[in-house]
Amino acid sequence: MCGIVGYLGGKEAMPILLDGLKRLEYRGYDSAGMAVMGNNGLDIRRSVGKLKELEQQLQTAPLHGTVGIGHTRWATHGRPTEVNAHPHQVGHIAVVHNGIIENYLELKKQLMGEGHTFTSETDTEIIAQLIYKYSSQGAGFLESVRQALRQVRGSYAIVVINAKEPRTLIGSRKESPLILGLGDGENFLASDVPAILSHTRRMVFLEDNDIVTMTDAGVEIQDLNGNSVTRPVTTITWSPAMAEKAGYKHFMLKEIFEQPRALIDTFRHRVNPDNGKIFLEEFHLTAAEVKNLKKITMVACGTSFHAALVGKFLLESMCRLPVDVDLGSEFRYRDPFVDPQTLFISISQSGETADTLAGLREAKSKGARTLAICNAVGSSIARESESVLYTHAGPEIGVASTKAFTTQLVSLYLIGLHLAKELGYRPPEQIRQDLQALFRLPTLLQEILDHDATIREIGQKYMKAENFLYLGRSIHYPIALEGALKLKEISYIHAEGYPAGEMKHGPIALIDEHLPVVVLATRSPVFEKMMSNIEEVVARRGRVIAVSEADNYTVMEKVETTIAVPETTLELSPILLVLPLQLLAYHIADLRGTDVDQPRNLAKSVTVE
Repeated sequence: MCGIVGYLGGKEAMPILLDGLKRLEYRGYDSAGMAVMGNNGLDIRRSVGKLKELEQQLQTAPLHGTVGIGHTRWATHGRPTEVNAHPHQVGHIAVVHNGIIENYLELKKQLMGEGHTFTSETDTEIIAQLIYKYSSQGAGFLESVRQALRQVRGSYAIVVINAKEPRTLIGSRKESPLILGLGDGENFLASDVPAILSHTRRMVFLEDNDIVTMTDAGVEIQDLNGNSVTRPVTTITWSPAMAEKAGYKHFMLKEIFEQPRALIDTFRHRVNPDNGKIFLEEFHLTAAEVKNLKKITMVACGTSFHAALVGKFLLESMCRLPVDVDLGSEFRYRDPFVDPQTLFISISQSGETADTLAGLREAKSKGARTLAICNAVGSSIARESESVLYTHAGPEIGVASTKAFTTQLVSLYLIGLHLAKELGYRPPEQIRQDLQALFRLPTLLQEILDHDATIREIGQKYMKAENFLYLGRSIHYPIALEGALKLKEISYIHAEGYPAGEMKHGPIALIDEHLPVVVLATRSPVFEKMMSNIEEVVARRGRVIAVSEADNYTVMEKVETTIAVPETTLELSPILLVLPLQLLAYHIADLRGTDVDQPRNLAKSVTVE
């Protein structure tokens, strides 16, 4: 979850590294640091807090040189202090690291017994100590790194700099992302594409146990045993501007407003609404193999888990197959029942979520057919899955996921229609109508966005509340969960999402005149039951905020506040209903003055367990 950038070329490294770290600050912000190789040898700056603290330090004491490494940290082992910040230096070796070294206590005890002195509380220092140890014993730089990595257990992406070989940079990865960027007379390493996209679009997505050596002569990739390996070069189609704020106050707000475009980019090349055709060439199961499926299992974490819950309603309804949904952090610890007649769907924005990746590997080991829904080209989950549907949302910088979520829902909708067609559960004319409804969806989203100012006024009305309750039924229940998650993530208000039918089994005790209750109450098959829930909240003086159609006067007459949404089909309605909840959470957080893009204690990609 930390951010890593490395550079070797002919330009000053410091501004390149600093720019890259700014684009990765969403991955870590407890501390930051930079090491640059210059005329005076290896020079390091580190600071506690957000990247601006390091930037101020560099303005006073700049680093000069054309080789360097940089890091933003999200603390796992060791408090967020300057001594625990990266890079970690031991003698002529400096290291930046993302991941967790599981056997660091065992290795630390061993190294201390050999006379090594530790200066930090981190597991990362183990790597620097080991590389320094083997280098001091006469091993070359690359061999020292290789020997050190053979000693560690766990996950890592590392970049190493060596004062004795000042024109060499070495990187390696295992279960944490590391990307090689190929430039003209310069090369880069980074933990995510946006860090280096303004310098090159030619990327190599390194795989587990790859070790890349960068020198002025070029780059070479080997495995841990010293064998040369070749990895494909991917040309990234995102423009650098897609990762900029484009005039919006926060990345999150920009990404909310990008959703009509993101949805179009996700579905337009995959469907023809005129004839009802769906083109999922990325889905590699034949019609016969689809008919052989007996169940679907979906695994995800966080917001992607809520997408999977919506997907359960969609796929069971469309395909008449049983669907299990599990959290990545729980799935593989219960000996799950999947087999070759199971379609295993993993959902992850980054494609690097550690628990989801572990679940994918567990399913593969049991013979399941695997499909990933992912936004990051070349990510671990994408590479390890048999089939992959990219969401084409573009880079999502804000920690709280928005456009990634809605494009995941569109992807699940397309998968459901495709499977329903192959299984014979939905006639071509119905699919044609479904696709026409999908094509209308971006326009409906824009209608909601056009009322952003009204939603901000509603946010101002409720911003001082310290608790919220979100209620939904059926396919809208997961949207209640997602709305509550968004609010708690960025505003730090305690919020709970509940299936409305469970309100009387506990949450009703919380309702009083101080509690805002957000109710998803559109004209769905469960509308009358939702009205009963609204009556129960109103009877206890709860402050009801209803999300409903603009002309749904039955709701408007009963509630304190209404957020209007256009009408669409039941299956597409979750995508419309979540948009005002995203905006409400954003405006409440912004009005309360929190750090919307980088909320405390959270990171964008959870790449460690």
